[in-house]
Amino acid sequence: MSGPIVQQTGRHLKWAALDRLELALMILCGICLMGFTLATFLDVITRQSGHALLWLQEITSALFTYGIFIGTAVATRRQDHLFLSALTEKMSGSPRRFFEVFNRGVVLFVGLGMVVYGWQNFWTGFGSFRMPSMLPMSYLYIAIPICGALVALFSLEQIVNGLKNGFQSDTDHVHGREAGI
Repeated sequence: MSGPIVQQTGRHLKWAALDRLELALMILCGICLMGFTLATFLDVITRQSGHALLWLQEITSALFTYGIFIGTAVATRRQDHLFLSALTEKMSGSPRRFFEVFNRGVVLFVGLGMVVYGWQNFWTGFGSFRMPSMLPMSYLYIAIPICGALVALFSLEQIVNGLKNGFQSDTDHVHGREAGI
């Protein structure tokens, strides 16, 4: 069971086994967004009342950071951003296959780059600390390689399934994709 939040768009490019992961990521992203909004609201209220709580800024930045990186991973699975689709939707056959694999291959390598360089950044973050908690910056930086691994996984999922099932969906001819960035 994947829940109604998992989009059925591009189903032929998705493994059912990853639906629960997408659902969990969507829930986490929602929690981060709600928490970020609440923490920002409380930060404004406490500052205006003259009793600022400095730790709220740490909470806000952490929730924002995690929300962005989790959202990036989910958007990759949902094909909502990080690749060009406007051109490929008008193609068919071998040219479409080539450009679909190429586009997703670029995203895959970006994800792998995020893993490698994000991991290095994570370890470097143990030398810098957040104020006032004095927690190492690494607790923020770990979001980068996690996001990269998820982006790479979801890109690989689409490449494998696209080569197996074809990249073209039934909706390509009807109304096209809205997110053709």
